[in-house]
Amino acid sequence: MNKRSGIKSKKRILEAAMRVFSKYGYAKANMRVIAKAADISTGGLYLYFKNKEDLYLTLMKSKMDDFAGQTLESVRDVTDPAEAISAFMAMTLDYAKKHKGLILLQGRELGFTFVLEMKRKFFKKQRGLIEDIIRRGIRAGIFRKVNVQETAKVIFSVIRGFVLSIVVEADALFSPEECSKLLLNGLLKKE
Repeated sequence: MNKRSGIKSKKRILEAAMRVFSKYGYAKANMRVIAKAADISTGGLYLYFKNKEDLYLTLMKSKMDDFAGQTLESVRDVTDPAEAISAFMAMTLDYAKKHKGLILLQGRELGFTFVLEMKRKFFKKQRGLIEDIIRRGIRAGIFRKVNVQETAKVIFSVIRGFVLSIVVEADALFSPEECSKLLLNGLLKKE
């Protein structure tokens, strides 16, 4: 098998695994069903992944990498830090809605502590991106001086609350625009 064909097959398997895990959950999904959904033999599937856990971990890493890339892309050319924060939040919340099945799987079946170390590294990197935007805003005189790390934690915690709401309380979901307005302007009336 050539490298290009192998990459395409692996991508097809991961897409199929996403559908199968989302539909059946981790416990009920199996390699045979995933192989069928990917239109590959079960033996062929084992050429790419040693077991279901390996496949799932690869899928999680792939989704986190995809999300990180899209987040970075959403703010890359945005020069206004306030717009960059809004773009970050909008992209994040939209991505969460789009990948609701995986979030539900994580929350309901596996628990949010599954692959915890991988998530910690991912969250730290995402918070770092928010911190960079905040620092840029302070330097430009657009944002007031704040504790950058704490502010980034608050913003990221609001986002994680949105993701948790998808699992626990779907009717509590809020719009990215209103969230951005509140975080950037606060509740206090300005004089």
